[in-house]
Parts: sequence; C-alpha cells; structure tokens
Amino acid sequence: MSDGNGSSPQPPASGPKRPGGPNVKMSRNLISWLVLLGLAMVLVALLNNTLLPAQEITISEFKALIHDENVKTLIIKEDGVIEGLMKHPAENQPATAPLQFKVSYPREAIDNDFINQTVEAVRKGGGDVKYEKQNQFVLLLVSMLPWILIFGFIWFFIFRQLRNASGPGGMLGSFGRSRHRVTHKEHTGVTFADVVGIQEAKEEVQEIIEFLKAPKKFQRLGARIPRGILLVGPPGCGKTLLAKAIAGEADVPFFSISGSDFVEMFVGVGASRVRDLFKQAKENSPCIIFLDEIDAVGRRRGASFGGGGHDEREQTLNAILVEMDGFDTNSQVIVIAATNRADVLDPALIRPGRFDRQVFVPLPDLQGRYEILKVHMRKVKLGPTVDIKRCARGTPMFSGAELAAMVNEAALIATMHNKEYVDQDDLEEARDKVRWGRAKKSAVVDERDRKITAYHEAGHALIQALEREADPLHKVSIIPRGPAGGATFSLPERDRMVYTKGYLMATLRVLFGGRIAEQVFFNEISSGAAMDIKQATDIARNMVREWGMGENVGLVFYGEDPMRAGMFDLGVREYSEKTAESIDIETKKILDEAHNAANRIIAENRDKLETLAKALLKFETLSGEEVNAILRGESLERAGVADLLDGITEPAVGVARPVRVNPTARPEHGSGPLPLPG
Repeated sequence: MSDGNGSSPQPPASGPKRPGGPNVKMSRNLISWLVLLGLAMVLVALLNNTLLPAQEITISEFKALIHDENVKTLIIKEDGVIEGLMKHPAENQPATAPLQFKVSYPREAIDNDFINQTVEAVRKGGGDVKYEKQNQFVLLLVSMLPWILIFGFIWFFIFRQLRNASGPGGMLGSFGRSRHRVTHKEHTGVTFADVVGIQEAKEEVQEIIEFLKAPKKFQRLGARIPRGILLVGPPGCGKTLLAKAIAGEADVPFFSISGSDFVEMFVGVGASRVRDLFKQAKENSPCIIFLDEIDAVGRRRGASFGGGGHDEREQTLNAILVEMDGFDTNSQVIVIAATNRADVLDPALIRPGRFDRQVFVPLPDLQGRYEILKVHMRKVKLGPTVDIKRCARGTPMFSGAELAAMVNEAALIATMHNKEYVDQDDLEEARDKVRWGRAKKSAVVDERDRKITAYHEAGHALIQALEREADPLHKVSIIPRGPAGGATFSLPERDRMVYTKGYLMATLRVLFGGRIAEQVFFNEISSGAAMDIKQATDIARNMVREWGMGENVGLVFYGEDPMRAGMFDLGVREYSEKTAESIDIETKKILDEAHNAANRIIAENRDKLETLAKALLKFETLSGEEVNAILRGESLERAGVADLLDGITEPAVGVARPVRVNPTARPEHGSGPLPLPG
C-alpha cells in the first residue's frame, strides 16, 4: 500500500624522481610571473624612493644636524624637499634609528641665501651636496603605473586567453564556430555487434554504411541515398548507441554535436555554427553528421509566445533547413538526427528531401531483451542458476539502458554480499530496484498500518490470481520499496502489442481489489489507494476517449492530438460540454462496473483473502505459487519473519518456494497493468 529514493584517484605523476625527496616541478609560466612581479615591486619602490625608510624631521632638527656637522649627503630638490643621509644617529635618537631624513616646506619659503648657507655649512662639515631636478616623465610614469598593471592583468588573463582559445577567428570568432566533435573509426570502440534488440533499425542504417563504402553500387540503378535519417524512439532505447556504431563501422569522418550546442545568448550564433559545421563537413565529404536531441532547435516554428522570424532558435532551424536542402546541397554529406519528441519537430524539417527516412527505435521485445542482456552479461560472472530467458521474460517495457543498469546493479548487490558470482536472486532484486527503488527492509512500520497494507495487497493478489484474463501473479510483498508500502508483482506471459477490453477490465478489477479489501475488513478506507484510483481512471478515460470502448460515446476520437497542440492551443477542446459530460458518465460507468465485479469476487472469497493477508503478515513476501497454494487450502510451513528473528533459521518442509525471476511489477501498489499507449 503506497502511503503516501568521489572523485576517482589520480594516477601518480610520471617523470624522474630526485634522490632524497619528491620531484617538485614548478611551471615555467609561474616562474616567469613571479619574476615579473618582483621586478614590478622593485620598480615601484625605486620610483617612490621607498627602498630605504626615511624619517621626516623639522627645520629646527635639520639646522641642528648642520650645526653638529652630522650630514653626510644632502640632495636639494626643486619641489621644496631636501633629503639627506646622516653620519650617525642624532643625540636624542636610539642607535637603531634610520640615518635617512627628509625635510620639506613650501618652495616660496626657500630663499637663495638660506640654500647657499646650508650648502656651504654641509660642505664645510665634510658632507656632499647634490642638486636634483624633477623629472616630469618619472612623475607621469609613477602616477600611471598602477593603471598599467591593472590593464596588463586584464589583457593577459581575459583577452589573451579568449584570443588563444578562439583560434584563427579571433576573440569573438569562437562564438560562431561549430562545437562538434570529429570521431573516427578507431575511436568509438562500438560496432554493430554491440547493437542488439533493434534489428530493423540496424538494417536501415546499414544501408548508409554500404553507400559510403560503395556509392557506385547504388548509383548503378539510379538510386539516391537519403540525405537525412531521423532516429525516433523512447529514451534509453539505443539511438545514440546506434550512431556510435555507425561511426565505428563507417570509414569516414563522423561529426557529432548536440542540438543545444547551437543555441547561444547571442543572436545569430546558432545559424553561424550550423553554416560552419556543414562547411567543414563538405570539405571532408563523404562524411556523416550526427545531431543528437535535435528537438532543442528543430521545434515547430511560430508555436511560442516569443515566435517570429528573428527568434534565435528559428534562425538556427532555418539555417539547418537551407543546408540540408538548399541550392548548395551535397549528396556526400549524410545527416543523422536523434530525438524522442518527433511530434514537436517542424514539418519542413521532416519532409522528404531533408530527413527522408524516419527510423523508429522501439522498446525491445522479448527476443531483443534476451540479446541485450546477453551483451551486458558478457563481462559479468554468472552463477549456474541464472536463466537469461527468464530475465528477459520478466522485464517487459524495459529499455536497453534499464537492462544495462539492472545487470550492473545485480553485480553490485552480489559484490556487497561477498558472493563469487551473480545469481538469479541478485538479478531479481536489481530489477525491482531499478524500476521501483530499493527495498526498505529496516523501515519501522506501525502495526495497524502494516495490517492495512497486508489486506490491501492481499486484495490485489487475490483478484490477480483468480482473473484468467489478467497477467499471472508472480509475488506479493508488504516490504516497503521506493514510495510504495507494498507491491503485487505480475509476470506477463508475452509482450502485449494491443490491449483487449477483457484484459483492461480485469486490470481495473485488480486495481480496485486493494481498496475493497480495506473497506471490508477494517470498515475504513485510507489514502493508500490513491495511485490505484488514478491509474484506473486513466485507463477508463483512454478506453472511452481514444480506444472507442464506450457504449454511448461511440467510435469517435476525443483525445488530445500532440501534432496540433501548440502553445496557443492549450486547454482548447474540439467537442462540446455535453459530449464532455457524456465522456465523464461513460468513464464512471466503466469504473463502477469494475468496482462491483471486484467487490463480488472478494465477497465470495473473503476467507481466502483473510488467510492470504495473515500469511503476508507472517512471511512478508509470498510467491505466486505460494498464493495459489493458499487459495487451494494448503498451508505454508516455512519459517516466518518472527521465527527467523527468534533464531529459527531452518525452514520447515512445506510448499517449496518457486524460482521465478524478474517479474513485472505493477506501478504504485504493483497492481496496475503495464504502461498503456496513448
């Protein structure tokens, strides 16, 4: 019952080691900057005469120095400053006092007689006198030096780095250059042998490889290879992997770029990058261009509030349209794009002549899942109990990425349990963890909530086991997993391409089993059936609006058409209020019919449901065969959870637990059907 989820070590530095300690190596640029910084500090100090400290003295103290003949050097400047060097510290100063002194007063207060007398007295006492004229260039340099240093810093660390990074185009030229990556045959490490489960899609793109290797073979009969191929499919089904395999098989340059790399904050940059990409591709033709997530720039034009001919995204799209089928076309450049939102692409982009062919990459079927699991299990050490076919059967609606994650999680689980290999239980736990989250075996659940959960899941499991048109029951558990407090798992016998009305009605009855069990045994209802009700409502609405299964509404499509739903069409219905009312009435009629049928099943099998709930409270998890044994009136004589906690670890002889791997759990309570189309 759902009541409502390091950095890798760096390699050691190479190179010779100095004896007696580590090899410390400073960057040559760092040393150069340290030297320049030291020279700048020396220059500033020299220009400001601050290499040696000088003490400011008064006129009286200056005259006393001259009288005592304690002046060794005297410098008379034009700006009214007199600097000098004493022979020894003055009488009233400590021995550590600086010998440099400086005296200043307004220039107009200096008369020639005073200067002449001072010079004569100093020279008479054995001192040296110098006259210094003010250098205007030095003054200007001193005042401008801080600004020179600031602008030099900005130039080196910002403008110079941008210029170097931008290449020949200059600092601003880099924005208009394409950010693609060129991949060659030996770089990908992926070939068609690694792409399994999507055989039809692989065969279609193999034509591209054959054309690039032997174009005359196709031109002999006048055939023209498609200019563009659009890979369409749900996330994780192998679109990008297929593109990597093309790069690995084709002996031509492979230009790969994401659609978001074209969009920039500067207007016109995206179109410039498109032109630059195709220019370089034509220079290296024959070649392949791969545009990943093309819906980032290929969305339908005029479908946004900011729409208009000058929109940046539309300019980028226009550039792609012109390059793919304009006056200057090149048949040796083949464009392959991938998206999972083909419904939002602009019609001009997917018309023949641009993307001539749309290759659908679907979720893998049973055989496809088997082949994908074999590929991912090649590097995993498997135990003797692992049955890959059962794993494939128990993972319907799984994408290739989910299957890869499942195998990896199983290896991690086996490693954490210190096993020598991965066994079937590890794969089953990994499958449930990937799809529904980790089991919360240590969660503390209130005893009343635990009982409600047990009866709720018992209601689902009872109807699941008794309904012939529903998928077979695999197991039921009241151990919390992810957001759910319990789950009922089914194991489909086959992949369903279509859904019959009998199967859908059986699924609705299974969904309502949990709520009815709560109401019958506790005379109370809880919020645990919220997602069951939501899923049942979605199924019933699809039956009426899209699948023509409503008796009164008829064979009319009332669903939303994604091809016509733009920004300005939100909330607009193409049917009247009276029709909407009829749809609601028909939907509720289907739900009421399923609810009443589920109520009758539980009323007729109340004792079996109670026995099943008590077994769940004791064992927490029951397999499908154990549930069927309970429904036949047999007893389970294996150790329960409480017995194990008391130290009883050996199970008693009784109904053997079946070995059935990787079931398909239903969403939320695990009591719903597989995801439905539409």
